[in-house]
Amino acid sequence: MFWPAISGGRRSISSGAVASLTILLCLGAAAVLAAARPAPDEPRLAAAANGTCQSRVEPFGYKCEEHTVTTVDGYILSLQRIPGGRGGSGQSSAGNKIPVLLQHGLLMDGVTWLMNSPAESLGYILADGGYDVWIANSRGTVYSRGHTTLSSTDTAYWDWSWDELASNDLSAVAQYVYAQSGQQRMHYVGHSLGTLIASAALSDSEQQQLGTMLRSAALLSPIAYLDKVSSPLARAAADIFLGEALYWLGLDEFDPTGEAVHKLVTDVCSMPGINCYNLMSVFTGDNCCLDNSSVQVFLAHEPQASATKNMVHLAQMIRRGTIAKYDYGNAADNREHYGQATPPAYDVSAIPDDFPLFLSYGGRDSLSDAQDVGHLVQALKSHDADKLTVQYLDDYAHADFVMAGNARERVYAPLMAFFKLQEK
Repeated sequence: MFWPAISGGRRSISSGAVASLTILLCLGAAAVLAAARPAPDEPRLAAAANGTCQSRVEPFGYKCEEHTVTTVDGYILSLQRIPGGRGGSGQSSAGNKIPVLLQHGLLMDGVTWLMNSPAESLGYILADGGYDVWIANSRGTVYSRGHTTLSSTDTAYWDWSWDELASNDLSAVAQYVYAQSGQQRMHYVGHSLGTLIASAALSDSEQQQLGTMLRSAALLSPIAYLDKVSSPLARAAADIFLGEALYWLGLDEFDPTGEAVHKLVTDVCSMPGINCYNLMSVFTGDNCCLDNSSVQVFLAHEPQASATKNMVHLAQMIRRGTIAKYDYGNAADNREHYGQATPPAYDVSAIPDDFPLFLSYGGRDSLSDAQDVGHLVQALKSHDADKLTVQYLDDYAHADFVMAGNARERVYAPLMAFFKLQEK
């Protein structure tokens, strides 16, 4: 990783910009572990070369298919399909099974759902439970770096935020899964940023087609309102965030494995009042139930890159307590993109009241803070009571929902029971 030259109207990097960007590290456990290790090692490179099917699915006796889908703005996304349970017979084993689309969070990829053993990871559990499992990988991650006209080394390739993940990536992937599964309506499961993507898309009047393809959406560690984030690093950065960080930094790709990000973490950890002795807890909250084996799988596959613009967008949300499109920093640029001086807001209360939602959040989660989740639930107060399920786990933090050894019993069993209710 290197710092690109500052050109055009961009300013030199300031201490405010350093702190601004550091807020973004607080939005995923991925950056935490990346900060504690050097650049990609041999296991991670080998995992990237082999692909998710070959490295994490087929060795456990599952059939697995690699797919790609192209978004309306030209990004070529990787999808993995597990059509049946262990020992299944491949494509034909999908049959008329109901599809489930799994969407990872920030700085992660589809391996999110495969980091523990087949008895503990949601991807395998769903396949063994009779579902046709599809695993998404957002643009910019190692298997989704293709584009019809751009290279990932081009500045323009990284000109996106989660706005485009909600409007373009999710739409393309859902349409593809819907077509490939014989127009079977699917369940959706998102973690962290994957929940924000779904909430934004489902509340968008221009994406009504998405709701016709989904049976339900499960939001694990839901991210929507972020102004109550309790991570000390996030709060410290948010308090001095001054805006326009993208222009300050001159950095298009945000690579958690690079030396630049490691230096940012080191700089912020030296700030008064910030104790980074236990980085995982500082970033995500005190996870109750992780084991060493899942952490080792994480280190072999994660973390993944994102766009700096995406990171700045999330920082804006923490600073302002709103759910809105990316703010370009001045009325003229916002008018050019949106036809108005300020970014349009997302209204999560516009999610159809009869659309089935499952929310699961933890009392120790410092990213999906309980107060912020409460704000989201309040915004959904008009939702049909029998279509909204909210689960609270007092001892769970952010990473527990996808890496905990006991998540099968505590999260996935209730989740699958919720699915069954929507299939009647």
